[in-house]
Amino acid sequence: MRILLVMDVFDLKITTGTVANATETFHSDIGIKDCLITAIGKNIGEAKRVIDATGKFVLPGGIEAHCHIEQESSGGIMTSDDYYSGSVSAAFGGNTCLIPFAAQHRGQKLHDVLALYHSRAKPKSVIDYSFHLIISDPTDEVINEELPKIIEQGITSFKIYMTYDKLIVDDQQMLNILAAAKKLGALTMIHAENNAMINWMSEKLIDSSHQEPKYHALSHPRTAESEAINRAIALSSFIDTPILIVHVSTEAGARIIAKARYDGQKVFGETCPQYMFLNAQTMDLPDMQGAQFCCSPPLRDRASQEEIWRCLQNGTFQVYSSDHAPYRFDETGKLHAGKKPPFTKIANGLPGIETRLPLLFSEGYIKKRITLNHFVALAATNVSRIYGLDHRKGSITEGKDADIAIWDPEVKKIIKAEDLHDNMEFTPYEGMQITGWPETVIQRGKIVIEENALKVERGNGEFIHRKKIDCTGMPGRLAPELDTNENFGTKIDI
Repeated sequence: MRILLVMDVFDLKITTGTVANATETFHSDIGIKDCLITAIGKNIGEAKRVIDATGKFVLPGGIEAHCHIEQESSGGIMTSDDYYSGSVSAAFGGNTCLIPFAAQHRGQKLHDVLALYHSRAKPKSVIDYSFHLIISDPTDEVINEELPKIIEQGITSFKIYMTYDKLIVDDQQMLNILAAAKKLGALTMIHAENNAMINWMSEKLIDSSHQEPKYHALSHPRTAESEAINRAIALSSFIDTPILIVHVSTEAGARIIAKARYDGQKVFGETCPQYMFLNAQTMDLPDMQGAQFCCSPPLRDRASQEEIWRCLQNGTFQVYSSDHAPYRFDETGKLHAGKKPPFTKIANGLPGIETRLPLLFSEGYIKKRITLNHFVALAATNVSRIYGLDHRKGSITEGKDADIAIWDPEVKKIIKAEDLHDNMEFTPYEGMQITGWPETVIQRGKIVIEENALKVERGNGEFIHRKKIDCTGMPGRLAPELDTNENFGTKIDI
């Protein structure tokens, strides 16, 4: 903690607002100097500029931890947002940091992948950023030579797929990746769906001439998710390394995660707005309009929506992300395979980076489903801890980056695609009325959004070097077969 001298003058001071972190709510002024929060309290001193936050909530800037920005899909389709439009949209939605994916496709070297994504992000992003690495080609060179170097560069999480023919890793490859993650101090994110089950169902539906967009939901059975989650947890628990199951959409999948955590296994859960605010009936629309709602895992029924809400409320899900994967409703995106493609050839993904937090604030906090502190935890704090950002971000604390969003809890808005800032012509949340919106967004002490206008230039954001994953205090143990204390003293190098 730095003690300010009487003659010190803050660069910026926020006064008379209600300040909230994940564990407390209080009334205080906040002093910002040299990009950092340097004072929290009353009568803290003078400032070059003062923001009066009377009647407003002063919250940590959101951290969007799951989004696909300027990324090619395994089928070669580029998302519609580059790092400028994607980061601008994130900022207008109350975020001050994002962690998109740097996707390795088969045959690529990891250092080439990262060089590419750094070249895309650095000159364009208006807010701070890091990357998760997608690993689709876990060769010995990747595992033993490239991954250690990548993690030392501050990229301490990576994602693997249990589905998609061009991305899938098999169980043995998963074990190799999980073992490397344990050794190197990284977190493995897992897209958990049973690929064979999805392919089998898709073939049955197409062979029966059921190819409209709505059948996409049927082609991804709930059991495909729950089986894969169960298998992923079994594999990671065998090695005793932490995993995060992304975009959980089903009651069964959520309950498997809850039980695993109760049993002392190192597993985190994530869900997304589409599984809380949308359902599969939305996909039954004429003229291919249902294609706008195709994502994986797919939208489920209303009962599943209620269960996902309960699991968010009770802590089964520690992470709430948009899974922003924007594909326009034209030949560059959703309909890249033709005007009336079968559901198997529709680009998968929904936009939502700007609406993620306003939806949760309105439908969660305002409607008293969650507390304001729980909202902050889901918006920023949990992500900062899980992904190694908490040395700089995730709370309003002296010494941390001055990343702050000032929310008006009374403003009412109707979500319209034309008012959002991503490079999309539609939003799946069109017409929803919400209460509350971030009116001012501050990044490292610099105002990014004010009076519904962008106040910074391209390249304002910085790459954030993340810490390794700290498993101190987390339960779990190696499988007896790998434990030298129980396997006759046999040392097995994992």
